[in-house]
Amino acid sequence: MANERLRAVLLEQGITVAALAEAINVDEKTVERWISKGRTPYRRHRYAVATHLGVDETYLWPEALSNEQVTAASQSELITVYPERTAVPRDGWGRLFSRAEREIGILVYAGLFISEDGGVQKILADKARAGIRVRILLGDPESPEVAQRGADEGVDDAMAAKIRNALVMYRPLRAVEGVEFRFHNTILYNSIYRADDELLVNTHVYGVTAARAPVLHLRKVAGGDIVNTYVESFERVWGGATPIPEA
Repeated sequence: MANERLRAVLLEQGITVAALAEAINVDEKTVERWISKGRTPYRRHRYAVATHLGVDETYLWPEALSNEQVTAASQSELITVYPERTAVPRDGWGRLFSRAEREIGILVYAGLFISEDGGVQKILADKARAGIRVRILLGDPESPEVAQRGADEGVDDAMAAKIRNALVMYRPLRAVEGVEFRFHNTILYNSIYRADDELLVNTHVYGVTAARAPVLHLRKVAGGDIVNTYVESFERVWGGATPIPEA
């Protein structure tokens, strides 16, 4: 069967078969066979193609890696685990976002500590002005999901109040072109802070505030699947969220 995923990515990016072949130093007919006949390249070529196109190897060739290989790669994606959010180094959030070269994503209910950090806000603004996409998802303070999370944490209406406070703190950032804000009404099982293929994932634990819950530090590894899972989750929430009205 033809590899329609590889064909589609080339079309979307405007890259010809000849250009891809030249970029990864293989014969043009070899690339044509990968597409038209669905041939699976050697691992080094799969990695080269995925890197050049900026997509995941397992997306282009989902059957190429064994379960053992995917598991091993996924384990390598975990850099460290912090026992709670307060254990993340104070400048860890800024350093994460400062490394972004393509996009930044923040998915939270309130994430008030980020909105209160002037240094982080400056990084986000500078990145947006440099052409990097910045997307911030906050919980809709009027939604039942936010009310339930407030009850779960034992803070009740304070959760909605924290979101409104965050919006006030974000007022200068909302005026920066390239920064997008949306409200979501999703039940979150974790907050996600993304800079390209590197993530800080703050787990949510019933009866515990996010500041006291563990944080996973992840970085994408070719063939791994953990980072993909969280990135896909972010995109699903983003797709169902609504733009926040201008203040």
